[in-house]
Amino acid sequence: MQPADLLKQIEFIKEVDKLKYILRKTKLINSDRNENDAEHSWHLSLMAIVLAGHANFPIDLLRVIKMLLIHDIVEIDAGDTFIYDTQKDHSNTEEERKAANRIFGLLPDEQAGELIAIWEEFELGQTNEAKFARAMDRLEPLLQNTSNNGGTWNEFGINYEKVYNKKQIIQQGSDSIWQYAEQLINESVEKGILRK
Repeated sequence: MQPADLLKQIEFIKEVDKLKYILRKTKLINSDRNENDAEHSWHLSLMAIVLAGHANFPIDLLRVIKMLLIHDIVEIDAGDTFIYDTQKDHSNTEEERKAANRIFGLLPDEQAGELIAIWEEFELGQTNEAKFARAMDRLEPLLQNTSNNGGTWNEFGINYEKVYNKKQIIQQGSDSIWQYAEQLINESVEKGILRK
């Protein structure tokens, strides 16, 4: 590595500090404070470490952690899109692509290329690692909403069908975690914190 590479890496590190200011709709577990993207990424990474044994297939855990730590960095420019948003699709948009190129482009070329490839892999959701990472990304808000008496489900009028359809992706990464998640969703209906 050259001294110029270090300066680029430091610029990237300073830039991604902005992730701490991007607020998500979901609130922390048993809290009324909104989670920020940096907290979300950290939490998902730790979840992946703890829950990796439940993956449907062998995974490269380090690659999963990299995905989880960087998957929302594009939201520095593109903003957070609420998973149940009816106006804006919660998928890889041109806006997010521009953000990925700008932010990861602060790094030396080789690192920039690696992180963009990992970000794209997560977005496509086709590899074993991406499937498991996406399972973590869908599980965490479920845990938050069930701990907060319906949280954003009640705040934004989200019903069982929408939650079930969005959370079903968990099964691609882990059958056992999906069974747990499905039980939580059904219990939420029984408790009256998720409307049918």
